[in-house]
Amino acid sequence: MSDTIFTKIIKGELPCHRVYEDDKTIAFMDIHPVQPGMVLVVAKNPVDQFMDLPDEDYIALMLVVKTIAQKMRIHYPGARIGVQIEGLDVPHAHVKLIPIYSSADFHASPDANEPDHEALESIAKKLAA
Repeated sequence: MSDTIFTKIIKGELPCHRVYEDDKTIAFMDIHPVQPGMVLVVAKNPVDQFMDLPDEDYIALMLVVKTIAQKMRIHYPGARIGVQIEGLDVPHAHVKLIPIYSSADFHASPDANEPDHEALESIAKKLAA
């Protein structure tokens, strides 16, 4: 599989607002979220689809998803934490965690504005697991 934006982030070739990292996963703020506070949890194993991950990597990914979602619940009172796995934008297994208050929030279009890196870094520090 060729490099994706995620493999470049994993290798440290591109910056990110890191929320969490271990030997199997990395989680960071989405710079074009569908809702403010959206986090991407990415498997370091560069497979295209999540169901192709070895069981150990899949379990590690989903445990990190759960941990970060629990933190998000604290920082977004009243929100549900939507979980999306679709892999259409980047062909690299990842999970999107989205604070939502309605189904419309979950299906909104990504924010196309220039990212507010200071705000993203602030949220990343609050969610750091």
